[in-house]
Amino acid sequence: MRTQGVAVHPALRAGALALAATVLVGCQAVAGVTPPPVSAVSGAAVPPQGATDASASPATATAVASATATEPAPGSQHPTPEASLAGRVIVIDPGHNGVWTRRELREVPSGNGRTKPCNSSGTATNDGYPEHAYNWAQAKALAAALRARGARVLLTRPDDHGEGPCVNRRSTLANDERADALVSIHADGSFASGARGFHVIVSTTMAGGSPVEKASLALARTLRHALESGTPMPRSTYIGGGSALSLRSDLGTLNLSMRTAVMLEMGNMRNARDARLLRSASFREKAAEALADGLVAALA
Repeated sequence: MRTQGVAVHPALRAGALALAATVLVGCQAVAGVTPPPVSAVSGAAVPPQGATDASASPATATAVASATATEPAPGSQHPTPEASLAGRVIVIDPGHNGVWTRRELREVPSGNGRTKPCNSSGTATNDGYPEHAYNWAQAKALAAALRARGARVLLTRPDDHGEGPCVNRRSTLANDERADALVSIHADGSFASGARGFHVIVSTTMAGGSPVEKASLALARTLRHALESGTPMPRSTYIGGGSALSLRSDLGTLNLSMRTAVMLEMGNMRNARDARLLRSASFREKAAEALADGLVAALA
């Protein structure tokens, strides 16, 4: 696993595996495994949505959760002393992994007595821009914006070239570090006609119980406002009935969190207009600044 530009926990470096196969799958995982179909984008075998790793060691999965975010590039910081996050710890989860192998088909706990495939490499735009790459780019931009506001920022995976943690390990870093918030970044892959826009997912069955669920819903509403006021991405036309909020109980990343946590579906990669935005560095910068301001509003 390549770790250029990222501070990586020693255990991660020792346990990481360099994997070659990359395939594209849907963002929303389902339990149960069937032989993967062939990708219309890459021609490679595609695992079920949210597919997992059948032989990744627990040590590797745990170690990956200790990876920290890439430091912002010189000149990329926009300090805002009046909107400080000094002393706050924020964990960013760039959803999915940079590679996929059949090992990711292993079922892991996802909360509520359920299991799910370990992970996947995500969905893609119609012309092949992978979700995992967008998630990583957006996470780096958000990390820089949050650090500029004084926050301590950690990422759940160290790069976009290797295999990150399973879904049951995505919240481990936030729990261990007693983070003020966990923000998981994704993009959706709906083929529904006219489906576009962002939505925010909140778990209704979190390990932290009712207080954490209420705090997470409040954060979701704040970040929803930040995105719709600070970016050109509209609210989802197909999830949430116009609210851009989705309440779920099947996502391990959120279910297993003891800390305030939300999952952002930043747009629909299968929609041409959304895809153009997600590909744009300008959009990612606007989204990062908007989300950082939202976290200031929620936490400062």
